[in-house]
Amino acid sequence: MFRRIFLTPFQKFLKFQSSSGILLLLTTIIALIWANSPYFESYLNLWEYNVGITTDSFEFKKPLILWVNDGLMAIFFFLIGLEIKRELVIGELNSPMKIAFPLVGAIGGMLVPVAFFLLLNENPATTKGWGIPMATDIAFSLAILNALGNRVPLSLKVFLTAFAIVDDIGAVLVIAIFYSGSINMILLLIAGLLLAFLYFMSYKGKYSRFMLIFLGIIVWVLFLKAGIHPTVAGILLAFSVPIKQTINTSTFLDQLKKVYEDIKGSTILQKPILSNQQIHRVEDLEDMTEQFQSPLQHLEHKLHSWVAFLVLPIFALANAGVVIGDVSDMDTALVINIILSLVLGKGIGISLIVMICKKLKLIEVPSDITFMHIIGVAFLAGIGFTMAIFIASLAFADSPEFVDSAKIGILIASFISAIIGYVILYMNTKKKVVTVEPELEES
Repeated sequence: MFRRIFLTPFQKFLKFQSSSGILLLLTTIIALIWANSPYFESYLNLWEYNVGITTDSFEFKKPLILWVNDGLMAIFFFLIGLEIKRELVIGELNSPMKIAFPLVGAIGGMLVPVAFFLLLNENPATTKGWGIPMATDIAFSLAILNALGNRVPLSLKVFLTAFAIVDDIGAVLVIAIFYSGSINMILLLIAGLLLAFLYFMSYKGKYSRFMLIFLGIIVWVLFLKAGIHPTVAGILLAFSVPIKQTINTSTFLDQLKKVYEDIKGSTILQKPILSNQQIHRVEDLEDMTEQFQSPLQHLEHKLHSWVAFLVLPIFALANAGVVIGDVSDMDTALVINIILSLVLGKGIGISLIVMICKKLKLIEVPSDITFMHIIGVAFLAGIGFTMAIFIASLAFADSPEFVDSAKIGILIASFISAIIGYVILYMNTKKKVVTVEPELEES
């Protein structure tokens, strides 16, 4: 029963993330081939094409690349916010005991790579790229981990997911504090009041998707104009979505039974349409279903496919197309710095702090996770693709000559980290013989 209710949905989530990771890889390869083909000018011109609204008194136009990084990625961050809230309220981060293990791993996985970057950096102009090696790409890293199948324990996959979410929280804070422009406090105050209104409505149990979308767009524009990166608005808006159902399961079942009886006893027309009584009861059923669903869970479920199979692939297509020309044009020092910070910084930082905290008995590591498992996952965390490229585009927004070098470093580091992590885990695990429980066979 426990496996069917809790483990099977998580395993489905892992397969989902693996599929999106494969799609991300394909779009990355397409972007690299396109950007280095005879048609590279079409690639560059596409993402620099201005899109927006222009009237006699108003103009709001941005290059397509910024619509992707500021607009579509706000949806990605909104989904991240929903996942963070769920994990904090009812998930793997909702108690000190649960959060301790992934938390210390995430701290080591953020601080040590940053320390590596700052120690190795010799060019003051590239210092602001220190945030690049902080975050882990959950889709890619879980895709690699899931490729090992049942060789690795499910608790290790839960650990990777949990500390990647903590990583995301850290990366969002860094973006909000260090990679935003000069702040217009008046616009930010207005956005804050709108968010406060949404939080108050959520506290009162009132929720409307239309109100969330309408005010969300306004908040997004206000953040953009205020100088705070608008993706941060996505995170803050997500926290206004209630997680509780309006009606519980027993109430829903009672009402469902009544609707069933009413529809069964209503007039059935000979034509292929519903009677008025049936229409009213179906509308009641729709209202009941909406009240029975958790708004947060419903939104998260609906957005996962859009983000995984549309938003992130478009982001990869727009940002991974690095034109690899003359090596002399590349900032080799920055490339090497990012590679070492992601590969060694993550690999050493996560495994070292987990080992120290375990020795000091500050955390409890699941019995089926060995230290070699942790080392393998620590290297997989060096796959920083999506968030690392995003932070690089923010860090070097005024220095485009460094952006391509940073992307090359991220791509190479992610590839190396994936290989090392996979090999370590493969060599230190054995394939298990799976026995299917009768209850699972029935499902």
